[in-house]
Parts: sequence; C-alpha cells; structure tokens
Amino acid sequence: MTAPVPAAGETAVGTSRVAPSRLSPSSVSASGQSTSGQSWGDDVDNPRSPILAGLLGSLAMMIGSIGVGWLAPVSGLRRVPLFIWMRTEAVGVALSIILLSFGGMLLVRAWLRLGQRVRVWGPGARKATLLATVAWGLPLMFSVPLFSRDVYAYIGQGRLMVEGFNPYENGISALSNYFQLGADKMWTEAPVPYGQLFLWIEQFVVWATNVHPEGSIMLFRLVALAGVALCVIYVPKLAELHGVNPQRALWLTAANPLFLTNFIASVHNDSLMIGLALAGLYYCATRRVILGIVLVTLSISVKPITIVFLPFIGLLWAGKNASWPRKFVFWGLTAGLSLALLYLMSRVNGFGFGWINGLSAPGSIWIWYAPVGLVGLIVASLSNAVGLDGWGLAKWAFDAGKLVAVGIVAWQIFRGDYDRLMRRLTLAFAAVVLLSPMIQSWYIVWLVPLFAVTGIRDDWQVKALYFIVSFFMVYAISDQLDVFPYLQTADLGLALALARNAAAIIALLFALYLIFLDPKTKMLFSKSDEPVTTRPVI
Repeated sequence: MTAPVPAAGETAVGTSRVAPSRLSPSSVSASGQSTSGQSWGDDVDNPRSPILAGLLGSLAMMIGSIGVGWLAPVSGLRRVPLFIWMRTEAVGVALSIILLSFGGMLLVRAWLRLGQRVRVWGPGARKATLLATVAWGLPLMFSVPLFSRDVYAYIGQGRLMVEGFNPYENGISALSNYFQLGADKMWTEAPVPYGQLFLWIEQFVVWATNVHPEGSIMLFRLVALAGVALCVIYVPKLAELHGVNPQRALWLTAANPLFLTNFIASVHNDSLMIGLALAGLYYCATRRVILGIVLVTLSISVKPITIVFLPFIGLLWAGKNASWPRKFVFWGLTAGLSLALLYLMSRVNGFGFGWINGLSAPGSIWIWYAPVGLVGLIVASLSNAVGLDGWGLAKWAFDAGKLVAVGIVAWQIFRGDYDRLMRRLTLAFAAVVLLSPMIQSWYIVWLVPLFAVTGIRDDWQVKALYFIVSFFMVYAISDQLDVFPYLQTADLGLALALARNAAAIIALLFALYLIFLDPKTKMLFSKSDEPVTTRPVI
C-alpha cells in the first residue's frame, strides 16, 4: 500500500523507505535522512570513480557526435576542418562511431556503478547524484544533436510562424529551401502536434537567432535544461510525498542515461513537458491546486499527451472519500480551468486548437519492438502471405491497442484506492505509451520519473529498468546516425548500413558484457535471494 497522496487542504509528507544498495546493507530514517552521517563519504563509497567514468563516456559521445551527429545541410560547421575530416573520411567516421557507441554504454555502466556505490540513500547520495547529473550532462550540452533530428523540425516550425504561416495548417515544405533546415522528411507535410506554449518558444528561438541552426539548438537546449531542472527539483519532492526515498528516485531519474541523452543530447521538448507536469502534480498534492492545474496545462501546451493527468488531478482535488457527485464536480472544475487557459492561449496566437489534428501523426507509424507494433507486423505478414490486405488488418490491431489503452485509463480513473492515486495515474499513462504501435526511447523517459516517485522495488522492477535502459541505449546508438552518403559511391546506402551495424555490434557487445561478464554489474541483472526491504508498490 502506498503512502497516501494528500488532498487539497492536507499537509503531505510521506515516510521514506527504500531498498539498500546491492553492495552493503543500509538504513534510512523515517525522514529519509542518512543514519550514518552527512558527508557522502559515509553515504557513498567513493562516487568519484563512476562519476569520472561517466564523464569520460559523455565526452566520448560529444566528440563522436562531430562525425555522426545530425547537422543541418546549411550549418557552417560543415566547413570546419575537424568536422570535414570526421564526417567525410572513413577513418573519422569509424572513430566517431566507436567513440559514440563506447561512450554511450560507458555512461550506462557509470550510472549502474554509482547506484551500487551507495551505502545509504541519504544527503551524500543526493550530492553524488547531482554531481553526476551535471558532469554527465554538461558535455552533451555541446554535442551535435544525437539520436534524433526533431530539433531541426522545431527550427522549421518556428520559421513558419516568423514568416506568417499557421504551423497547424502548413508543413515545413511551405518554406523556401526547407530541406536545408535538416528536419526529417516526415515533417515536411505533417501538421505540428505541439501546443501553444511550445509554438511560442519555437517562434522566439528562431526570431532571436535569425534561423541560425547552432544558435537555435543551444537555445532549445536551454529550454530542455529548464525541464531537466524541474525534474531534479520535483522528483525528490514527489517521492517524499509518497513514502519513497527521494535520493534514490533522483538517481533513477536524473542521472539515468536515457534521461540525459534524450533530454539534452537529443534536445527533445519532452523535457519541458514532463518537468512542468511533475511540478503541477506536486502543487496539486500540497494544497495549491490552481497553481498545479496551471502548470499541468502549460505541460499540455507543450505536448498534449499529459492531458491524461487531468482526471486524476480532479480526483485529488475532490479529496479522499469524495462522493461521485463531488468527483464529477471537481472533474468539471479541473477540465474547465485547463481548457479555459488553453482557449485563452489559442486566442492569443490565433491558431486555435489545431494541434488536435497533429496528434494523429505519431500514431500512424509503428516499430517492431513495441508490443502492439509487433502484433501488427505479424498480422500484416501472415495476411499478406495469404493474399489479404495485411497492413489494412494491421491497422485494426493498432486501433485495438489504443482501445485497450483507453479502457485501462478509464479503469484507473474510476476504480482504485485514493491512497494509490499517483500510482493509478502512472499506470494509466504507461498504458497510453506501451499500447501504442510506436514507442520511442523518450516516451519511456516520460514514465521513469512517475514510477520512480511512486516506488520502484529493488527486485524485478529495478532489473526491468536496467534492461530497458540498456536496450534503448543500444538501439538509439545504432539507429540514428548521420553518415555522409558519398563515402561509398558504388552503393549510397551501404555506408549507412555499415555504420549502423558497427555501432550496434559495439554497443550490444558492451551491453552483453555488462549483463553477463562484468564482475561489478552482472549481479544487477541476475536473480538474487537478497531480501527486498522496499514497500510493495504494485
């Protein structure tokens, strides 16, 4: 049973209980403070070693990004001699792939080892985690965008508004020389799925930098950094409200390699979305519901997916033991306040609720490792083999997954204990993500903070997270590489295929080493008979 989530009008503090480090036993007081002292020397066994290893990995990724990170065709960096050598010479590209692959997996190992070094999840562990987050994140702030080129779509969408176009009605192809911006071709005609707040941010960034690609990227990174800061601030606060050790929740979230690479190296706006949502949830749980709704609404106006949070906020506002009429009243108040704010924002920018049309774009694609995507692939393959419209039937499978997700969300809204309200929200949000035909690594990062603050046990639950982080790091490293197409003129696709295969092999071998051979980390992935002291959360 989780610690109760306080209703409006109640003061919220939970008891902090968390599983010990896997290297040594620990004890944590009810307040979440270390019982063995205040310095990290008492709480953590030499954290400098994994922090420095992670820094080395992050630096390697930064250097490797010079050769295989995403550059806009118009970028002036393409004329810098070092960039020319690392991007157009086979040796430079090979070196970049090795550095990126090795560095990314070294960062995973450093994160795991930092968690192992913790004796007590007290103030020393918090200090070590924050230092690691800064040390590992700083080099990524100066990397060429990695694992995604969505930031170039942000630049294109900002330019649309600067030039007077409605981004909800026009794709980037409406711009002259749009292909020079570096955005993925899927954005050339696709409507924008982002809300009003992020449109303003895009417009300001492009206006302030006069469409300069590197200047725009750095400003978008500062926006992403603001989201990271919100997560660092509010993850421990929310964890403490729910009886979960705040230091461990911070390590699981902020120092996590997926968190750092997706939010900083890849420059995703999801950082701001989830940061605002977490801040809003905290204020809703601590008697400042109006402020909380405003912050969650701002999150929705970055990416509308967090609209799923609103029914649970209504339940939180209604309070424990609320009658059904009272629940419906507060659902109405919550929805009314949020929609009124969104409407006012839409009136200011004049674009209305056009982002609703853009929500269909992510759901129209699939990927093999998503459970629903895999089912669709199997259905399509079998159906095509017997002469049927395979992908037409696969779409039915995709739609079925969405219907199941809606059913789970409804169940979590209408059924369950009030004391587990935040966990119910987390499970509902997870259903939306995991039953989609497309799951991106940054979708997983939406979920990690929510599960961390409501409790991840030190058993199969945290092992699952280790495997998930390792898998998505390997996949990201091998999937998104910008390789100069004329390295092998005989077959323009061969250079990219070789590069991706090389990156996949290096990253996968490192991951297998961590799981099966590394004497320090293999125990984290194996079965253990150690007692689990964390309270149950499922």
